Amino acid sequence: QVHLAESGGGSVQAGGSLRLSCLATLTDARRSSCMGWWRQAPGKDREKVALISSGGINPIYADSVKGRFTVSRDFNKNTMYLQMNSLKPEDTAVYYCALELWPCNPRHMDRPPYWGQGTQVTVSP
Repeated sequence: QVHLAESGGGSVQAGGSLRLSCLATLTDARRSSCMGWWRQAPGKDREKVALISSGGINPIYADSVKGRFTVSRDFNKNTMYLQMNSLKPEDTAVYYCALELWPCNPRHMDRPPYWGQGTQVTVSP
């Protein structure tokens, strides 16, 4: 079993920064996994934001966040982070973390089976 819990959302003005965290709790802590962040704005489809491999390398970003967002993992804390800088009003959304157990490939991570409950990020002009 897998449980994911996001934190760190909030309200910020355009140009500001936020850091999201996703704590992953696995029944079998030895299992490797790929993880990622998605977001969903009101009236829009859920979209991929950033994905990261089981080794914590070679992250993949949506074009809309490249150069502004950074995804990372702390394996000692079983936590994935999303550092969001230079935030824009169009970044406003509910942000979800997701996980796919090994074997996995972030490039093919389209429908991960495990999801967090989401955290709201609101960026005002």
